[in-house]
Amino acid sequence: MSARDPDTPGVRPLTTRDRLALLADAPMRPRAAQKPLVIGLFGDAPRNQLDLF
Repeated sequence: MSARDPDTPGVRPLTTRDRLALLADAPMRPRAAQKPLVIGLFGDAPRNQLDLF
């Protein structure tokens, strides 16, 4: 018996549906590295403002 033997008892072939379900259940990952958000309210300058308090 080889690893590709379709008659292996207790083992069913991996279908396209199984592969797609595995990909759909995986967590989402960005395609490219993300840059930190350092503009607007989330930048360094607004964080350093002490005159608001």
